[in-house]
Amino acid sequence: MPKYIVWGSYCEDVLEKRVPYRQAHLDGLAKQKEAGVLITIGPTKDVTKVFGIYEAEDEATVRNLIESDPYWVNGIWTEYEVKEWIQAF
Repeated sequence: MPKYIVWGSYCEDVLEKRVPYRQAHLDGLAKQKEAGVLITIGPTKDVTKVFGIYEAEDEATVRNLIESDPYWVNGIWTEYEVKEWIQAF
């Protein structure tokens, strides 16, 4: 199954703005991880960017997961890019 990387940006004042959506966001990611579609995801140390790796049928599946996440729906993630990734090692 293809792998995809996700690279995106957080809004300003993310640490404060994410609070109401954080648990729903984490619960959703846990379900994705259990289902095997999410390999890993997390912020950069300065909490300005998010990076993730997904294993999914197609790019549309990954985009659907991102765009249904509470962080996207509520403007915590402000933009993102998805690229199919070839794992060499």
